[in-house]
Amino acid sequence: MKKHISILTLLVLALLSYNKAWAQQPFTFTQYMNNLTPVNAAYSTLDDAGNLNVVGRKQFIGINGAPSTFLFNGSMPIPGIASNAGLIVLNDKYGAENLTEINGFFAKKIQLSGGSFLSAGINAGFRNHTVHTSALDPSDPRFANSDIDETETNVGLSAMLSGSNYYVGVSLPRLTLSSLGKSAQENNYIMNTYYLTGAYIKTLNEDFKVKPAALIAYGGSNLPVMVDVSTTLYIKNVLGLGVNYHSQDALAGIVSVNINNNMMFGYSYQFSVGKYALGGINNTTQEVTLNYRFGKDIKPKVL
Repeated sequence: MKKHISILTLLVLALLSYNKAWAQQPFTFTQYMNNLTPVNAAYSTLDDAGNLNVVGRKQFIGINGAPSTFLFNGSMPIPGIASNAGLIVLNDKYGAENLTEINGFFAKKIQLSGGSFLSAGINAGFRNHTVHTSALDPSDPRFANSDIDETETNVGLSAMLSGSNYYVGVSLPRLTLSSLGKSAQENNYIMNTYYLTGAYIKTLNEDFKVKPAALIAYGGSNLPVMVDVSTTLYIKNVLGLGVNYHSQDALAGIVSVNINNNMMFGYSYQFSVGKYALGGINNTTQEVTLNYRFGKDIKPKVL
């Protein structure tokens, strides 16, 4: 029994030691190519329909306290001013640690020459970060006064250049206002993350299209740059079969189904490759997405 308690204590202390690093990690998700609004609000202007999106993400299925993510984002077009407005809600859980973000956003696009558009977005909200380690063993003095409960205000900016078959975007969706003018050592955690994104659709024939996409996330000099690269083959605008590579040696298979112009379902299974899969340790992650589009005369979603 004492051995089990000692192991649990070591695990919790390790979690606390790396708490700041986990809280800083840039947020990415496997099926970003179908729903980029959470990291770039300007992307919402690429669709003239209203949108409701839900993402559920779970690592190490069956293990208590394993990382899990819930993401919701919704947007409504404002046709009179070529704009979109919406809401993004994110909840990340990892053991005793919990991160919740709520942001409202507004994005507007203007038409350039040659059928291209330039969109810009702004988001604002708050972030609450908690660590409740005292609940693990209230009688253990090592857990006393170790809880964390911090709330930060947040703003973000985004921009995107798009055409009928491509987009390129840059964004800073999480700029913590209290971190301005402070060094990393003066902040409990910093989540200022820069994103560079892009995608292109190539029509092969009337039945097949291919869509390569990429997402690059930079969370500061103390963290590795995260790179996601994917390719999806669309069959008759109904079935999508894709593969995604994540720079932390993870590979994922992706399946998406457009039930009709209103509803899309997606599933991905990610697993470790390379050095992270050595010794039989495999960080598997399953992700489910559901997208509902609404409005009058809804056209098929392309990008």
